[in-house]
Amino acid sequence: MFGIEDKWVWLAYLLCILSSLLCVGYGLANWNKGEEPVEQDDIRWAAEEKRVEEEL
Repeated sequence: MFGIEDKWVWLAYLLCILSSLLCVGYGLANWNKGEEPVEQDDIRWAAEEKRVEEEL
């Protein structure tokens, strides 16, 4: 079929197509899921990052 006789080449093509479909499905399922809550560590990291940038 299509000039490809080796079953391993077909398997590689099939797995590429299936993995692409899986990625698209995952993206659609999590499209508008919402944001994660902001934690104290995130706030401290942002403040430290801003302070470092201002020093440079």
